[in-house]
Order: sequence, then structure tokens, then C-alpha cells
Amino acid sequence: MKIVVGHLFPDYLNIYADRGNMAVLARRAAWRGHGLEVRALGAGDELRPGEHDLYYIGGGQDREQELIAPALAAHGPALHAAVEGGAALLAVCGGYQLLGRFYRDQSGDELPGVGLFPLHTVAGSRRMIGDVLLECELEPGERRTLAGFENHAGRTYLDEGCEPLGRVLAGFGNDGESGYEGCRVGRAIGTYLHGPLLPRNPWLADWLLAQAIAHRTGETPTFEPLEDELEAEAHKVSAARARTRGGRF
Repeated sequence: MKIVVGHLFPDYLNIYADRGNMAVLARRAAWRGHGLEVRALGAGDELRPGEHDLYYIGGGQDREQELIAPALAAHGPALHAAVEGGAALLAVCGGYQLLGRFYRDQSGDELPGVGLFPLHTVAGSRRMIGDVLLECELEPGERRTLAGFENHAGRTYLDEGCEPLGRVLAGFGNDGESGYEGCRVGRAIGTYLHGPLLPRNPWLADWLLAQAIAHRTGETPTFEPLEDELEAEAHKVSAARARTRGGRF
């Protein structure tokens, strides 16, 4: 089958190896006999109900976020409807911030958010930079680790009762204090992890692909394991780096 990915504002939010994440999704889909079509979505494009199985939005600097925030917020109703209709979504760093209610930058100006994730972000005076390792449980009883790199000044605060993506084992996470990182709403997840995220965490790539297929077919597939020796080694190295020199103030 063909999986359709809507890549939001790829010309602006693209500084954290976002093309690497797309390449991983395409290759792992192909290895399982599926096609993957990536469609760029910008200010003038229409997000039609049911058309996209997976949405992706990457990271950018404050200037790029400021440029596209109003246009992205205008897509808010369509994105809400898509996720409520079962579409999957991955938002990284700046994209993650803009899918909350608002992002308040260093000058105190508030950029409007989509409001898909029940959170808000406020820029801090110091950046949180370093390797990071999380423990996640996207499926009940199945705990996995995510390894990546974070580089953000924003402190993201989840609403009470909001589900984080994972618990921080090493690094800063959402705000450097809560012990949590990212956010999850159904099949939509947001995170600060980049570098890129999916090459060293193939299980998450497969989870996203399975959710995207479930959106199209109504049934979540069970994937046979792939030969992921190199990916496992990349994850191991990244996780060890986080444990020994994860981000610190």
C-alpha cells in the first residue's frame, strides 16, 4: 500500500536532519513492501480530511518559527481533525513547540500555536544542550528507550494530566526539572530529540509506520523484525553517550 506523509513547512523547519527521518521512514516502509509518498505542505496548501496518514514537522530557529507560526496555526483545525481521525504525527523541536498553545520567545512575544498538544513553551536564558536518553511505553507493558540529542532554550510545560512521551534517564527533557520529555496525544507525538531521531531508534520509526497504516486500513499491522544490527549499535553508542555526558547546566 501507499503511505502518504504530509511534511509541514519543510523549507523553513529543516535544521535538525529532518530529511534523515524521512529517509528512514521511506526505506523501512519499502523493506516491508509499502510505498511512502512525502508531500510538502505550506501556507497555501489545503489539509484535506483523511488524505495524509502521517504528518511530520521539524525544527527551526526562532526566526523561522516566527515566520510560519500564523500559517501553521491556521492549519490547526485540520490537524486536530486529522489526529482525531486516526492520523499519526511526529513533531520535533521547534515544530513540537508550535504544536502547543503558544511559544513565548526571548523578547516576550508570543507565537500562536496549533493547540494540538496540551502544553506551552517559554524561552529560557540558557540553552539545554546535550545527549539525552528516555524510557518510553507507547504500548502498554512494552518499555523501550529513545536516544537522541537536544538543543533548546525553550522550557516546555505540560498541562496537568498530559501524557509525556517518556521519562528522562539522562539529559534535560522538556524543562530540565520535571523529569519528563515530549508529549503524546493518541498517535501524535512531540519531542525535542533530534540528530536525527529515527536512524538510531528504528522501533519508533516502525511504530509510526504501523500507526500510519492503521489510519488507512483500520488495523494495526504486526511487523516482522528487520536486520537492525547497525541501527542497534547506533542506539547503543548514543545511549552510552547520554549516560556519561548527557546535558547539564
